[in-house]
Amino acid sequence: MRELTFLEAIREAQEQEMARDPRVFILGEDVSFNVYGSTGGLAERFGLERVRDTPISEAGFTGVAIGAALVGMRPIVDFTIASFMYLAMDQLVSMAAKTAYMYGGQAHVPAVFRAALFYNGGLAAQHSDRNYAMFMQVPGLRIAVPSTPHDAKGLLKTAVRDDDPVLMFEDGALWGSRGEVPQDDYLIPFGQAAVRREGSDLTVVAIGSRVREALTAADTLAREGISLEVIDPRTLVPLDCPTILASVAKTGRALVVDVGHKSCGVASEILATIAEDGFWSLRAPLRRLTAPDMQIPFSPALEKGFYPDAAQIVDAARRLLQE
Repeated sequence: MRELTFLEAIREAQEQEMARDPRVFILGEDVSFNVYGSTGGLAERFGLERVRDTPISEAGFTGVAIGAALVGMRPIVDFTIASFMYLAMDQLVSMAAKTAYMYGGQAHVPAVFRAALFYNGGLAAQHSDRNYAMFMQVPGLRIAVPSTPHDAKGLLKTAVRDDDPVLMFEDGALWGSRGEVPQDDYLIPFGQAAVRREGSDLTVVAIGSRVREALTAADTLAREGISLEVIDPRTLVPLDCPTILASVAKTGRALVVDVGHKSCGVASEILATIAEDGFWSLRAPLRRLTAPDMQIPFSPALEKGFYPDAAQIVDAARRLLQE
């Protein structure tokens, strides 16, 4: 099967959805110029009416997208850097997320909001947020965090066809990664985790690019006779709790790995679910590996080591198996 990069898979998903449905259009800053590599050739094929450059006004173009969605269009908003979503929080939280509920299901906002996570690149505190956990507290939003080019395409196509607003977070560490991607049309259902590697000693639930780190750690530990099961949730809302709990029931141990902050984060939520519904399966304490509760330093030297990697997962797994 052919291979694409993560960004190429995103681009192909958008192109196919725009060709399939004339209501789909893209808007964002300089999207017609393909600044980040996910919209190349789309303006030439579909025209500037459907690949719309916007002013540097996140609140403004988010509101435009919500309004368009309310009258039947299916916009894809490109926020580029996820930190910029804060500028449109009122639109996202007060309008996009709540409309279906407030109108009793008579109105929907079928919009996709793409946001890239540009951490670990010396981009400093205001450009390095991994902020999907914040939005998990907002009812009405669906949240996807793909870890492979295959899933990026399938999840984005599902998002475009969903009648509710979807936030799709793209881990910048994965943008250049390559993987097999079918050219055909396919969808990946929300709320369906992937078991990336089966194992028997410890369940590792990893988010976004940490899936790759967890698989590397699993290879290392396999040489020591330690068997990790690696779960990739793929969507955080809805979260596939049954798959996670089934894995923990098999291994008796759980470690969650996330590049987000520790407090009130994705790892906390998943571990709380295991504690509530899988407690009697546990043979060791629950553990999490995350970024510390600190602002992201500008200095690359200080940022290095800020996020959990394969070596830290190996160490944490060894400790868990001794507890």
